[in-house]
Formats: sequence, C-alpha cells, structure tokens
Amino acid sequence: MSACNHAALVLEPTIHAREVGYSRPSQTERAAATTSQGTLKSSGKPKPGTSQISPRLSDPATFPAALLLPGDDLAQDPKYPPQSRRAWTRGKDRNKVTPERNVIYIAAPPKLDFQKDEIKRWTRPRDVLGVEATSASEPDIGAIVSYVAAFYHGIPVKKLKDTLKFTKWDKSVARSKGSTSLRSPNYIGLNTSSECTRIRVRATPEGDFSHQLNLSDILDAAIYCLPSDAYAIFLLVDHDLFEDDDDLFVCGRAYGGSRVAVISTARYRPELDLIQEVEREHAWPASHCETYLQRCCEEIPKPTQTKSTSVQKGDKSRPISICSSDEEMETSISPIRAAVSAHQSSASLINSPTSETLSGLWLGRVCRTVSHELGHCFGIDHCVYYACVMQGSSSIIEDARQPPYLCPVDLSKVLEATGVNRQEHYQAMLAFCDQYHSIHLFAAYGAWLRVQLAEVHPQDSGS
Repeated sequence: MSACNHAALVLEPTIHAREVGYSRPSQTERAAATTSQGTLKSSGKPKPGTSQISPRLSDPATFPAALLLPGDDLAQDPKYPPQSRRAWTRGKDRNKVTPERNVIYIAAPPKLDFQKDEIKRWTRPRDVLGVEATSASEPDIGAIVSYVAAFYHGIPVKKLKDTLKFTKWDKSVARSKGSTSLRSPNYIGLNTSSECTRIRVRATPEGDFSHQLNLSDILDAAIYCLPSDAYAIFLLVDHDLFEDDDDLFVCGRAYGGSRVAVISTARYRPELDLIQEVEREHAWPASHCETYLQRCCEEIPKPTQTKSTSVQKGDKSRPISICSSDEEMETSISPIRAAVSAHQSSASLINSPTSETLSGLWLGRVCRTVSHELGHCFGIDHCVYYACVMQGSSSIIEDARQPPYLCPVDLSKVLEATGVNRQEHYQAMLAFCDQYHSIHLFAAYGAWLRVQLAEVHPQDSGS
C-alpha cells in the first residue's frame, strides 16, 4: 500500500525554475515547434507537414512541463536551446532512414571467454546486503527488442546475431609472482565479428563496483559491429562504465552521427536504490506529486539570488500550477491521473517487493534509457519543452522521475522518421504495455496511452 496518495499533481515547473532563470517556450511556440514549417497557420487550409494540435495535446494534464528540481539537468543549464521539428529536419548531422539502412540492431551484453568468475564479479555491486541483492533478474534482451520495436514502430528492430565477447588483451592478466590470485588487467579486449578493440579497465577502491570499463572504447567497438543494413546499433553492457578520469560513473552515451549507442544496466539495479537515493514511490508518474516536489525543493538550500532570478517574497516552494483532481480540469480522467492510478494499483515497490516486481523495475528503467539514447541516433536533442523521455538527465535520481513517452515536439520528429502516425505509434506501445502490464512503468504508460488513444481521431493522428 502506498504511503502517499499523490492527491495533488504538479503540471508546471516548480518554483526552482524561476530561481534558475528557466523560461519555458509558450504554448504557441510549443505548437509551432511540432511543425515542419516552424509556424502555425492561423486560418485556411494548413500547410503540408503542419501538425494540428488537439486540446488534449496542449493540455498540461496530458503533457506536463519539465519539473526542474534542484540539481536537474535543465536546472543546471536553463538556457539550453530548444530543438524544434524544423531545426531537427534541417540538422546537418542527422542520418535519414533509407531503404538500404533502416534496421535498428540491439546487441546483448558481451559474453566472457576468460577469467569468467573474476570479470563477472565486476558486474555485481559491492557491500550490498539484503534480499534484493539477489532477487532481480537481469533485463531480458527479447523484451528490450520488443520495446524498441514498439517505440520506433515502422522501423525493423532485430537482435544482433553476432555474439560479442570480452577477451584477454595483454599479459597483465598473468599471475603475480608468488600469488595465487589473478591481478586485475589494465585492459580487456572486446571481440566483434571483425575486430578486437582494446577496452580500458580501472579498479575503483571506493565505489559501488570494484571495476569499471571505459565507455568511449566500447562505443568505438560498437562502430565495428554495424551491419550493412543498420540504421543504428545499440549495445548493452552489464558492467559499470566511466568516460573521463574524473567520472564517478556514466550510464551511457550515443554517437548519433556514427549511429551507435551504449548503456550500462549496472546502475539501474534495484538493490542500489537505497545507496543512490532513488525514489521508487515517486518514480514517474508519481514524480508529479505535489507533496514529493515540495519536499525536494525544501531539502535543498536556496541559491543566492542574482539579477537573472525573480523570486516573489515569501514564496518558498509552491509549484506554479497544481491539479488536485480531474474534476477541476475536465470531465474525464486525464492521462497523467490515469497513469498515477495505475502506478498506485501495482504491486508494492516498497514493502517486501517480489523478485518479479524488482526484475520489472530494472527492465523498465533500461527500456526507457534505450529509447532515449536511440533518439540521439535519430538526431533528436535533449528536450526543453515538456517532461519527455528525451529530457537530459544529470543523475540516476532524476532519471527515475522522467516519463517514458515522447512529447508532441519530439514525437513529431519520430513519426516523420518512422513513417507512421500518432495513432499507430500509440497502439504499438499499448500492445507492448499490455503484454508487460505487471511492471509498474508499463502499467502506468499503458494507462496513459489508453486515455490518449480515446482522444486521437483520424483527422488528428498525422505527424
């Protein structure tokens, strides 16, 4: 049973947005950003390629704004430039889907062909106790392929047939003189079908994992995996990753121009939630809960006021816009409220969650991140218009608060790239969510989609 009933939902940025100087694009600007022309036709027949924005699409109870809590990616860079559909279409580095290159490939985590026990231990968090440490099953590659196929409906999605393997690279894996244990290697190799790429390894005396692999090296290896018909390839890794020497860790990255992306599943493991301070009860869609957001704003000291900030005297952390019930907004339940209800009705994530519940939690997190990184392969930049799966994320904590859906602006880009309409996209996603309805994220996403589909009419389903 949830300890919070999420009675009031925040649909606009919190007061912290004003403190950092974030100015959200207006409703008119957001609507114009969905069109290929970059403008709205005020009267007469709409121009080809323009989206007709229905009341539901402009309703904040369907597409709330980004929350902008202290420490969030957009709060740290509130002037980040928006990318409209028109700007995306004209992007010089964007790869277009062609008949010759139109398949998304998903590669399973590499196998191990040496020092199996030692290298496998690197994937397991250290100093994690309790039942959850051994309860969750690793995300199923078949389910991830199915999710991507639904999310990018219209594009073929396949599991990469080639088996990738981590292998020995240099002599540093030899036994130390007088020692019966293997020394940790400075490098390991990643074997693809055509190359063996050197992957840097670093030991971490302090941290949640004993060793980390270098993300940039793995991305370089992924380029060698690209089949001739690939639009993009996505490589999953179950080891913790670092990119630069001063990184604590990184979860993933996409080289959009090179059509490759990599994520680590390590940091999404449920048993790390307490250590990483990841909220389960207020993960999306309950991340819009007023009580939770007020607490988050009050726990962080207020920044020193500057000329660019404008905070009303006496205004502490109250959000700009709050919806207490669907009756206050509309006669029927809204998508966000339907999603919250489904989230509350699902099996508990707090009180002795089952292994199936924890496994589903892990899978949902990975699927959402995979869809985000592949969005970069499609040339989509981080979103500043709405709460959206394409938002930037500065932490694992923020990641859990973000929705799985595409906002109207980024959805218009994906529909143009995939060649399907909004109704077809939503129906494909709902079919997946119904198949995995016991998982919190997909139960909530499915509820959101059902309300959306009830509002999508044939004349309103174009890109």
